[in-house]
Amino acid sequence: MKNSAQHRSSTLSAPFQPASSAVVIAIVFALMAVLSQSAQAQFTILHNFTNEADGGEPWAGLSMDRAGNLYGTASTGGNTSACTYPNPPGCGTVFKLSRKGSGWVFTTLYTFSGPDGARPMARVIIGPDGSLYGTTTSGGTGPCSYGSAPGCGTVFNLRPPATSCKSALCPWTETVLYSFQGFTDGVEPTFGDLVFDGAGNLYGTTPYGGQGDHGTVYKLTPSNGGWTETVLYRFQGGLDGAMPYAGVVFDRAGNLAGTTALGGTYNNGTVYQLVPSGGGWTESVIYKFHGESDGANPYDGLIVDQFDNFYGGTFGSNGTTVKVYELSPSNGGWTFTTLYDFGSHQGIIGNLAMDAGGSLYGTNFSGAPEVFRLTPYNGSWTLTGSWGGIGEAPAGNVILDSSGNLYTTAANGGPSDFGLVFEITP
Repeated sequence: MKNSAQHRSSTLSAPFQPASSAVVIAIVFALMAVLSQSAQAQFTILHNFTNEADGGEPWAGLSMDRAGNLYGTASTGGNTSACTYPNPPGCGTVFKLSRKGSGWVFTTLYTFSGPDGARPMARVIIGPDGSLYGTTTSGGTGPCSYGSAPGCGTVFNLRPPATSCKSALCPWTETVLYSFQGFTDGVEPTFGDLVFDGAGNLYGTTPYGGQGDHGTVYKLTPSNGGWTETVLYRFQGGLDGAMPYAGVVFDRAGNLAGTTALGGTYNNGTVYQLVPSGGGWTESVIYKFHGESDGANPYDGLIVDQFDNFYGGTFGSNGTTVKVYELSPSNGGWTFTTLYDFGSHQGIIGNLAMDAGGSLYGTNFSGAPEVFRLTPYNGSWTLTGSWGGIGEAPAGNVILDSSGNLYTTAANGGPSDFGLVFEITP
């Protein structure tokens, strides 16, 4: 990979265990069904990135508005005279894909230049006001000097033109809501989605900064026409966790939950919860990864269902295999269940998605890159979809439209090898 992000990947295979003939027959039929389904699936490339005005290396996934338009970020390209180190050049872009007839129209909504942000690696979300909100890993006005551009990262807002625009090239207006200062407030927001509460406050994470440079969870509150940052929790890097690359989610009680890639009892990562308490927030680790049958290093975040069950995946390193798991509240505690084991040489970075029937969708980052679907059946989970062979390094989330079509990105691949956006019709 030519990209600058560094990730751990597993190089060891799962231990071999003999299986009965009935199990073997069941596995063969399951694989035949998956291969048949993969062969029938239709892949449509919606955009090939060139690392020029359109951007390049889209690490993040996509968001979809009610009209079916897609929005995303590219971490490089755009203004290639800025952010020239490390290669490839460019500070990144925010883009839109709109349906037109049987095809799609790509539009660059905004090009970063450094002081306004640089290198977005998280997707943009659509806020309650219909505008876009996101983060950049560098840029801004903070004192950090390392990386691709000066600055410690930003939280930004993008708004469409105030008046009707008849041209596809009408620029959107960017506002930096917050520039991280690189000390106690956090550094380099990376893969994590932002999330709003009912009062219009924003929540996110940084994997670095805070106390001991182990990461933070923060809140942005609108105030007098601007935004005020409050750090809700600074990770200590020990039993409480370290390096929260992913964002946070709310449960029905208003608590926040997320993952850390490292820390915990075995330094293989944690799932944590933040509970409002006495005007502040109290952190507790609700699961620490052992690095065994449960996996290790959750770079992706959590999704939550209507019963407050959490779902996530692990990246897999240090000899562990890649898992999809569920954490369920039980008698005042939590029950961890491994739903599926993908084996080695793969990794989950983007958040999972769940459809109305309860199936889970996600992307495997390395080894044999793929988009997958897991379906609950008779008390277990089965791989009912595995679609690969297009693009490289898919690290983002998968989104579904009302017809069941899937959309995501790949950070590399395509004619210029700067990534692509694609659709899968299962």
